[in-house]
Amino acid sequence: MKINAPFGSIWLDADNKGLTAVSFFEITNHKTNHFTELAAKELTEYFSGERTHFTVPLSINSGTDFQRRVWSALSQIPYGETCSYLDIAKAVDSPKAVRAIGQANSKNPIPIIVPCHRVIGKNGKLTGYLGSSELDGLTIKEHLLNIENVSIDKN
Repeated sequence: MKINAPFGSIWLDADNKGLTAVSFFEITNHKTNHFTELAAKELTEYFSGERTHFTVPLSINSGTDFQRRVWSALSQIPYGETCSYLDIAKAVDSPKAVRAIGQANSKNPIPIIVPCHRVIGKNGKLTGYLGSSELDGLTIKEHLLNIENVSIDKN
């Protein structure tokens, strides 16, 4: 299912257990069901500033154990707050795995809902985010943080 976001299009996919993907790139052969419909509604509310928490059930069927631990830790970052890659590394008991955290973030199958955009550099600056065919990743990350009224160090 394709929906419009303030920064371009995003695609949603689901199985019979929950949402499986949010993508900045087209998903061919995606399914549309009550999970994608709910995700579309909740994301639209999020983009308009009306939603701070997602309730759509997720069905994550990919990733290593480490990646899944990272994605679980990302889900604990509150709306309107950020943390560093080091903070996430410590949260998953791998304090030396900062680069691996970045790699796990880049493999997150459900960005925005599993909020990898809330992870920034320990210096407070924006770093890495998967882009789209329409915008680069840091522009999308900045837009998402602006929705949440997070002030960002651009220097």
